[in-house]
Amino acid sequence: MRAITVLLLVFIVLLQYRLWFGKNSVPDYLALEAELQRQQLDNNKLKYRNKLLYADTDDLKSGVEAIEERARNELGMIKEGETFFRLIPSEKSKL
Repeated sequence: MRAITVLLLVFIVLLQYRLWFGKNSVPDYLALEAELQRQQLDNNKLKYRNKLLYADTDDLKSGVEAIEERARNELGMIKEGETFFRLIPSEKSKL
């Protein structure tokens, strides 16, 4: 009877060792959980960016206003007959 008890205790100790320090142990599980949370956050950011890009491309495909806005903001283009004014701040206003 004593040998069975000792054998069971050794077996429990080995299982506990494997649970805490072996392959696929509790610390490994917690590290994977943290990595999963970080990856889900990154994926959500990328999904949001993709939604913005899809909306922008749909707007460019369907409307003239978006193309005109891009031409004005990014390329500095103006319509015929318009006057372009550029305001440069003085040195005193920068301080």
